[in-house]
Amino acid sequence: MSEPVEIPEGGNKRIALLIACLALLLALAEIGGKQAENDAIARNIDASNLWAFFQAKTIRGTVVTTAAETLELDLAATADAATRDRLQKRIDGWKATAARYNSEPETNEGRKELMARAKAAEQQRDDYKARNENFEIASGLLQIGIVVASASIITGVALLAGVGGGLGAVAIAFMGLALFAPHLLF
Repeated sequence: MSEPVEIPEGGNKRIALLIACLALLLALAEIGGKQAENDAIARNIDASNLWAFFQAKTIRGTVVTTAAETLELDLAATADAATRDRLQKRIDGWKATAARYNSEPETNEGRKELMARAKAAEQQRDDYKARNENFEIASGLLQIGIVVASASIITGVALLAGVGGGLGAVAIAFMGLALFAPHLLF
């Protein structure tokens, strides 16, 4: 069995620099992960609020539609022309309101528009969650890399410093995925 390659003179300074770089990357991964986590929570709240608004519009629409249908029954039983006109205007107004609750592109607050907005917020939430997962993996790899590189100083085994640097390189790849292709793995 061959002897492990020992760290050459002055190598500890290079390993210390490697550890410092890994620690810097760790800080950046933690910041990116925390930001992605906060953004995911914010988008989840947005989606929940939009779905609640959607449900409220659905309930309002149902109430107005039911009222219009009830008035239509009253209209059929009414003989007085003035009362019939008044009831018909009320029915038409409630039907218009129900239609507006279903779709209101000018305010972006109809049920159809709210559903689209809620789904978009959910997609953004999922994007940020995937980013956070990638940053979490990068963070873990960097922590392990720091430990392994630190062990190389204690043991004098240069291979451990290389492994620590390799873990740092893989962590950089995960950070890149977090920023540019968060759903590639998740």
